[in-house]
Amino acid sequence: MTFIEPGLSVPNGFAEGPLADAALSRAARAGQRLAELQEQACTMTDGQLRDGVYRALRRFTQEQPLTCQVDSITALIRRGVRIDWPASGRLPCA
Repeated sequence: MTFIEPGLSVPNGFAEGPLADAALSRAARAGQRLAELQEQACTMTDGQLRDGVYRALRRFTQEQPLTCQVDSITALIRRGVRIDWPASGRLPCA
């Protein structure tokens, strides 16, 4: 088992501890928001959709997302491409 810092360890290739739980929770909420945006995209302006994508990515990363990422995901949603954002019960680590 590798201990990264207090609250985060990596046994068997998966992160465990309170910090890993928080990251999984953020990922699940961001994925839920992206799914909602995909359902509502046809009723939203481009600015509203872009803002929603920005907020979902910011929630996940807790940092300002790259403009190219926001624009790319927004364009895919606008074209009807389904964005899958799986957040399983375990956080894999390389």
